[in-house]
Parts: sequence; C-alpha cells; structure tokens
Amino acid sequence: MRPVYMDNHSTTPLDPRVLEAMMPWLTTRFGNAASRSHPYGWEAEEAVEAARSHVARLVGAASAKEIVFTSGATESDNLAIKGAVEARLVASKSGAHVITSKTEHKAVLDTCKHLARQGVRLTLLDVDEEGRVDPDDVARAITSETVLVSIMLANNEVGTIQPIAEIGAVARERGVLFHCDAAQGLARVPFDVDAMRVDLASVSAHKMYGPKGVGALYVRRRSPRVSLIAQIDGGGHERGMRSGTLNVPAIVGLGEAARIACEEREHDHAHASRLRDRLRERLFGELEGVVLNGPEPPERHPGNLNVSFPYVESEALMIALKEEVAVSSMPIARST
Repeated sequence: MRPVYMDNHSTTPLDPRVLEAMMPWLTTRFGNAASRSHPYGWEAEEAVEAARSHVARLVGAASAKEIVFTSGATESDNLAIKGAVEARLVASKSGAHVITSKTEHKAVLDTCKHLARQGVRLTLLDVDEEGRVDPDDVARAITSETVLVSIMLANNEVGTIQPIAEIGAVARERGVLFHCDAAQGLARVPFDVDAMRVDLASVSAHKMYGPKGVGALYVRRRSPRVSLIAQIDGGGHERGMRSGTLNVPAIVGLGEAARIACEEREHDHAHASRLRDRLRERLFGELEGVVLNGPEPPERHPGNLNVSFPYVESEALMIALKEEVAVSSMPIARST
C-alpha cells in the first residue's frame, strides 16, 4: 500500500481530463506547430494557440499574445529576471538593481545571485514572522537603478500569500517592473495581472494538476511594454523570446489544466481549505505543543499546513512516517 500523498506543493497528480486532452498530441497529431505549410502543423499551431488563450484567461492577461511557453516556472523566472535586467543594460549604460525577498523559491534566488556575481546590485528583503513582505520595505529599497522587483504569490513552504496588489502598486508608481512567481498559488489563490499591476508572471503546469516540464511566462505588452532579452536562441519561436520546438502535448496539457483551474478555482480553494482545517484540528486537538508556522487564513494558501513538533526533528519524523505519509520538511529556527 502506497503512503498517503501530502506533498502537493512539490507536485500534483495529473488530472485525468488533462491526460485525455494530451493523448492525441502524443500519438496521431504529432505535427510541429512551426510547420505552417501543411495540416499537421496547422492543427498543432491551433492547439497551442487555444492553450495560450486558456493560460491568458487564468492570469487575467489582456491578450493571449502576452503568454510565452517555457519548460516550467524555473525557466520562466530566469527569462523574466535575466531578460529584464539584460534589456535594461543594453538600453542604458547605468547600473542595474534587483529587489526580491529572502524567502523566494530557489529559482528566483539563485537567478538573482547569478546576476549579483556579474555586478548587478541585489537587495534581499526580510519578511515578518509570518513570512510576509512589507510593501513599505519594497518602496524604501527602490532606487533610480532598480529594474525589477520579484515577489512570489504564495510561499511553497509556510503558505504565506504575499500582498501582491500592494507591492504592484508601489512598483508601478515608481516605474519599476514587477515580476511574480505565481506557480505555487495560481490554481487556488485569486490572481489577476492587471488588478495587481504585475508585469511578468511565472506559471507551472505540474503545480496545478498538469504535466511536468512545461510552463509559461506572462509578459505585459502595454502600459508598460516589457522588453526582454531571450535566454535561449535558435529559431525565433515564441515571438523571439524563447526558441525551441514547442512541446505541443505538454502545452495542450498546461492549457487544459489552466482551463479547469479557471472553472474550479473557487471550489478547489474551499475544498482544500476544509481538508487543511480538518487536519489542523486533529493535530492540535490530539497532540500537545504543536506550533503553527506561517499566517492564519485567509493570508495562507488553502492547501498549506506547516507545523512544528517540539523536541522532534523533522527528518526523524519523516523517516518514521515514510511508509504511511508522503510529506516534506523545512528547517525552522524556533526556540522551544
């Protein structure tokens, strides 16, 4: 008997409806979406554009043309951050400055540190005891050289939902691009790039019941129009922002996952919240000294419960439970 799966922040199972949508593109409909001279290519391109529209709707994009397909949120983060900084350096001889928080996903932190080693100034903001970034700290950190602020939608460890709209307002007022890694919260947390003034947003299929190895980057086309330097060259696919033969089956899967999320996000939010709260009530009701890490709802991802058990090492607990429950751990600096 396999253990109970409770590691959905790491990856989610593939929705059967997503698999069904993908299957023809893995078998009989095998055309290259860039082959525009015959029906095999035409139907592949049509499927890609339909998926693009579904992703655009999910993030609130004004146009499907603002969606660039990638191999996942890690690549999207790299393209957004490196691409924006390099575009700034090409356009201006002045320096570049990037702002992010200390609790971002490694895909953002490592990308920013890579730029820092190349001379880009980097500010890593602290968070409060619940993992929240203060928009006032963002405002204070912005300088005349700031290119971009990058803050995630929902934290993948303690579940903190960041004040994205407030941070977006600060960035827009100061004329700074705002990137949001929305991968973790997108399928269950309200998100709209226009309402929240987000200029770049990273998406991942496998965090919302889609296939692994595919994602997207939202790139605003107007007010402001975002310029990026491509990180992968060779063929000029995706309007020159991401070259490479499109993974049509996976893109179709991402599109179907996005379509389902649009229709079921509120239901999934409520369902996950009920399950999380039920687990929390049992843990806190039957065990002593359990500590909740992160914020209370509604500032918490509905599918997240992060707790500590005094005097119990997380790795030892996971080893003891490995045949019964599949969970993840994180280091917490906390006195007991």
